[in-house]
Order: sequence, then C-alpha cells, then structure tokens
Amino acid sequence: MISSIKIPKKESRTLEQIQEHYTIEKELARRIQNSTKEERKHLYTEVYDELYRKVPHHPQLTRKASSETTAWIVNQRMQLLQRFLTPETVYLEVGPGDCSLSLAVAKHVKKVYAVDVSTEITKQNNLPENFEFILSDGCSIPAPENSVDVAYSHQLMEHLHPDDALEQLQNIYQALKPGGIYICITPNRLSGPHDVSRYFDEIATGFHLKEYTVTELNDLFHAVGFSQVNWVKNSPKLHIEIPLFFGTIYPIKLSEMILEKLPYASRRKIASTPLLFRGMTMIGKK
Repeated sequence: MISSIKIPKKESRTLEQIQEHYTIEKELARRIQNSTKEERKHLYTEVYDELYRKVPHHPQLTRKASSETTAWIVNQRMQLLQRFLTPETVYLEVGPGDCSLSLAVAKHVKKVYAVDVSTEITKQNNLPENFEFILSDGCSIPAPENSVDVAYSHQLMEHLHPDDALEQLQNIYQALKPGGIYICITPNRLSGPHDVSRYFDEIATGFHLKEYTVTELNDLFHAVGFSQVNWVKNSPKLHIEIPLFFGTIYPIKLSEMILEKLPYASRRKIASTPLLFRGMTMIGKK
C-alpha cells in the first residue's frame, strides 16, 4: 500500500514516517470514536499528548521548529483576523496549537483566551499579561460567559467526536457577547479527507473524526442560536462574506448534493477548486 502513495513535493517526511503517523493516529482516533462522553473528558488530552510523543515528526511539531514557516502562517491568518480586532477586543482562540497566532493577536487586543486540550505542544515562556491559556476537556470553553468579542478556530471542529461538536459550539456561543462573532475555519468533507488518512482512505479515519459541508455547518450554527451565518471567501486581494439564507444556501446545498454523487476522484478534484469547497470559513454572529 505504501508504495502507491503520492507524496506532495511540499511534504518533507518519508513514506515510512507517513505510514507510521497514519497507523498511530488511526488507532488513537478509534479510541475516541468508541469512547463514552464521560471518557472523552480526559481522552482528548491523553490521545493528543500520546500522538505528539509517538510521532516526533508530526507536522505541528516540526513546523514549530521553523520560525519562517510559523511567521508565514501567522501572517496569513492575521490577514483575515485583523479586520475584526480593535484595542478593546476580547479574543478567544480554541485549539491554538503552539499559540503563535494567539500571541500575535495579544499585541493588538485587550485580552486573549487560548483554550486547548493539550499542553504537550504549548510550552511557552514569558507570556504577556493579557494572555491566558486554559486547558479544556474538548467540549468546555472555560471563559466567562458573554465576555468574548471574537472567537476563532482553525482546523478544530473536524477533530471533535460528532457527539461533542454541537456542545462545544453551544459553549462558544455562550462565551460570546451579544453581537460577538465566531470565525470557524474547517476543511470541507467533499474535498477530503484532509488528515493523514488522505493518502490511504476516501473518508477521514484519522483525527478528523468528522469533516463537514457548508450546509451541515450552517445548520449547526443556527441550531445553537447564531442570528446570522456568513460563508467567507478571503484572500489578500479579496474578502467576500456571503450571508446564508434560503436564497443562497439552496444552490450551495444542491451543488454539494451533486458532488456527493460523483466518483471519489472527480468529486475531490472539483471540490478542491479554491472558490468552491476546498476549505470553509464560516462566521456566526450572536
């Protein structure tokens, strides 16, 4: 199986390292999928810490060692975020990884909460006074209710057990001030899978426990009470927010239904077009 894998040029790891990562992550993901809600209160932290220990070549760990790569990622994400930030903003990032983005945001806002399930990858010294790291069980958002202006997550929601996704979204909603926004960036299932299993499977089997479509996310956001949901297309030269209501969500839903029926290779190729469904940026307003 490993000999048939096509590795992108930007991938620095060997075939054997990718196979090792896949095998370990798939087994850990199975533990989460088969767990009870009570077990998952501690399991998210355990399996992520275990993954980072067993896979020292994991991209999140090697990326952390590259200051140039980290700076590029932070600049890309700040390009979207900066339009929503002011000196009085209270900012919440869920799943901040090495906290490089949260620390960059802290220079421009009043307060930053960084909430994660793992401390293994987050070992920072000399944190600024307006920065607070909080350990979560995977669903809880231990920030004060009605306190956050801008909540943000990047490649997070797909890592949650499907039973937990709605609960975490409800908790993010509770943390937001009236009029506050949640910016959620997550890969689209139709162009996936997007975890390490993309080299082996047609449906995500690694730590992407569930990948979503635009329609599914829109339904979830409205289910927890967001008054408006926008689908965002953002680049250095373009920022478009498409309000999702019957007139706009219907053609999107129809397009997704058509893509679902295509053979895997065709579906993934078409959906991966940047202006279609390669990834999703959704903004919910409380």
